[in-house]
Parts: sequence; structure tokens; C-alpha cells
Amino acid sequence: MPTTILDCYTDEASGLGVPPYLGTYPRYIAGSLNEPVNYLTIDDLRFYKKYNSKIFIPKPSQKTDIFTYNLTKNAKNVEHILNNTDTLIIVLGIHVPGKYLSAMPGTLHELIPMIQDLNCKKILTGPAIFGTQLHGGKLREKFDMSVFDKIDNSLYTFPYDKIKDYAVIGSSLLKQIPDIRMIEIETGKGCDIGHCSFCTEPIKNKIAFRDNEDILKEIKTFYNEGARYFRIGKQTCFYTLPKAAELLKEIHTACPNLKVLHIDNCNPVKVLQDSKKNNNKITKAIVKYCTPGNVAAFGIESFDLDVVRANTLNTIPKVGYEAIKIINKFGSQIGNNGLPKFIPGINIIFGLRNESKNTHIENMKWLTKIYKDNLLLRRINIRKAAIFEGTSLYEDGKDKFLKKNKKYYWKWRNDIRQKIDYPMLQRLVPKETILKDCYAEIYDGKTTFCRQFGTYPLIVGVKERIPLKKFVNIKITNHMLRSVTGKVVE
Repeated sequence: MPTTILDCYTDEASGLGVPPYLGTYPRYIAGSLNEPVNYLTIDDLRFYKKYNSKIFIPKPSQKTDIFTYNLTKNAKNVEHILNNTDTLIIVLGIHVPGKYLSAMPGTLHELIPMIQDLNCKKILTGPAIFGTQLHGGKLREKFDMSVFDKIDNSLYTFPYDKIKDYAVIGSSLLKQIPDIRMIEIETGKGCDIGHCSFCTEPIKNKIAFRDNEDILKEIKTFYNEGARYFRIGKQTCFYTLPKAAELLKEIHTACPNLKVLHIDNCNPVKVLQDSKKNNNKITKAIVKYCTPGNVAAFGIESFDLDVVRANTLNTIPKVGYEAIKIINKFGSQIGNNGLPKFIPGINIIFGLRNESKNTHIENMKWLTKIYKDNLLLRRINIRKAAIFEGTSLYEDGKDKFLKKNKKYYWKWRNDIRQKIDYPMLQRLVPKETILKDCYAEIYDGKTTFCRQFGTYPLIVGVKERIPLKKFVNIKITNHMLRSVTGKVVE
């Protein structure tokens, strides 16, 4: 096949394409070509270049190698595929760095030496067009880009009148992947508020939404291919989608045997609007038609009003708190997998304008109030701002705000972990809770780390080596700061 897609994985504020998720960009590109293509992952390339296509089996004392964990069905034929490739399309880019349990996204620093000797046309696309950085608190990764014959924005920003067909055709990539994938589904792009100082989404996209009919057709196609795990996650706010509630009902009706249907990003302002104008229509639909363990990811970023105003953030603290109450009111009931049906998660960012010691005081004040008011949070993601050109944070001094309070960040993070995360996790999943259908993902010595498939699945450590890539039920035995331990039960 003359064209090969190399997926180095993507992570953006508006979408995730790191395994076990299957991102949208490789699928859209495959659909746009409308011809047979080879699909490789960065794991396949590492396997060929660094391991000489030989399987490495870790010793019982070692950790699973997540750099080659996500091999495709093409893994043993990488050399042949690349030698017969005319065009190599590389999808790459991390804008919201995270910690990944069973995958490691590719970086430009890693990738370029591995492809520079390939005798084919090399095209770079994906979020890396606007910059990429695997670690928070740093400027974008820089490298000599001359190895690429083209840096192609058109493969990254297809219009929706084209995507409606590309998304369906591109579902065929699933046939080249041997493991279970959570299919990331796009509903819209751009942000209707869109002024946050650190965010790249307004730079990349104007506001647009897909039609429900097109989204449903894509999901049904994947469903017919055997996919049973979906996240409607590629958007800045699910509540902003016109007819969001109707879409969930349509999916539930058309695909009755889904194992997971979750959403991702939600703007607290829109949750309140849904409550006041529509009697919580969208929230109720999410609880009714999605599967338990679902998380409303709130980009609150800071509870400090000075920081909110200085960075034109989307949500003031009071609105964030009220949205958390609303989601808890309708979604805190425990579902059949052991987790609440629908609860919030919070994002906090360090390194924004006007950040001070008072910022941490305000964050702790509101987080403590949430806990004392007996509300649930699934998780609190804390990260340092990744700073990209084109954002107002970059233009206003690059990383100077990060440097200002850098010495406090570990203490601030640890305060939140010890005083909020830990007791919140005990409330969320008390000892003896049984989490059903946990997928055994990796080993770390004699411990197996497992997760349910979902938007923000809880990591469960089991003190034995159980078969990987199998499902088990686990009874919770203890709590860590952000994870739990347990034992396998029937």
C-alpha cells in the first residue's frame, strides 16, 4: 500500500487519542484517502527500530513496557510496510500533558531520528502543527522540522461536510488493531466562550457542530465492526452541542448493547444554563442513557477570582460549585459497575497570570467546601500550564508566571492530594466496594494495575500478577491518594 498512517497519539483539551482510546485524526485521514492504508502506531515503530521486531518479555520484577504495549496487527511487518510506503502521514501532538498508564505518546525528539532515513514522502499533521509538549510547565518542543516534506494543516482540520463520510470510511482502521479501543467521538470544535489565556482551541478552530445524524451513523458503523466502548469526548463542552440529549437517546436506541457510553468536557456555565432554561434536560439524559462511571470534566482551572479574571477563564468559583451540586444531585446514585452514574471531575492549572499564595488558599477553600457539603468528585487533575505560541499566556511573557511560584507547586499539589483527594476517594469507593469489569492492563513487579474502560477510570492495584488484557471484578481493600488497591473476586 502506498500510504501509511503513523499514529504517535494525541492529547488535547478537546479530545484524546492515546490508547486505549482511538483518536479521530487517523480515522478521518484514512477516510479521506478512501483507499486501503496501513495503520501503524509509534509502538510499532519502536518495536521495529529499537527492538528489531522481537518481543521483549519483562521479568516478574519488571514493569510492562508501555513503549511497545499498543502494537497493531502490522507489528511484525513494519520493515516491509515502510519500505513499500510512498507517503507516510504522521499524526502527533500533545497539548494537555497527562500521565498514561499503558501508552507513551511519541515526541518529535524521539520520532525524527527514527524516520529521517526512510525513503518516502513524510507529512506531519495533528496538534503538533501548533506545537507539542509531553510535559507540563514547559514551552513547546522544538526540533529541526526539515525531515518532513510537508506540515499539513488540511489533514488536521477537515470540514464537517467532509468528515461525515470520512468518519464512516475510516472506521475500517479498527480491523488493524488487535486490542479493545475506546472510540473517541467528535461532536464539535471551537469554543463559544474561548478566551482562556492558555488554551489553543480558539487558535485551531472556529465554532462548528456536527449533525446528530452524522455522529450516529459513525457510531453505528463502529458498533457493527464490533466496538462497544465509546466516549463522546472530542468537544470543548458536550452541553453546547445542539440536541445533545436527543443524541444520547438515539445512540441508546440504535446501539443497545454498548458496554460503555461516556462523555467528557463540560463547561459549568452551560450546566447551569441547562438547569435554568431546560429543567436539566441534558444532565438527566446523560444519567439515563450513558453508562455508570461517567465524568463531567470541568475546566475550572482556578477558584481564585483574580486568576479567573486575569486569564479570562470560563467559570467563576460560585458557578463551578453550583454546577458540581447539580451533577451530584442527578448522578451520584451508584450504578451496576460499582461507581456513581455521573459525577464531576475538576481541572486545576498552575502557572497562570496573577497566581499567588492566595490562589492556593482559594482553591483549598472551595475544594474543602465541596467535600464538607458531602459532594462527590471523581478526580482533581492538577497540571502545570503547557505554553504554546499564539496563546495570550505565551504572548504575555511565555513561562514567567510558571517560574514565579514554581517552588510552591509540590506543596500546593500535595495539600490537595492529602486533604481532598484521599478522603474523597474513600467516600467515592469505600472498602468492600466491588468494581466490575476491570481490565488488567500492566504489571509493575508483582502488582497488576487494572482499570474499567471509561472517561477517567480509577486505577486499581492488585497484589498479584493476573493475566493481562482480561476482565476481572475487584473488591476494594485500601485507598491511595489517587488510586485504590483490591483483590479479585468472582
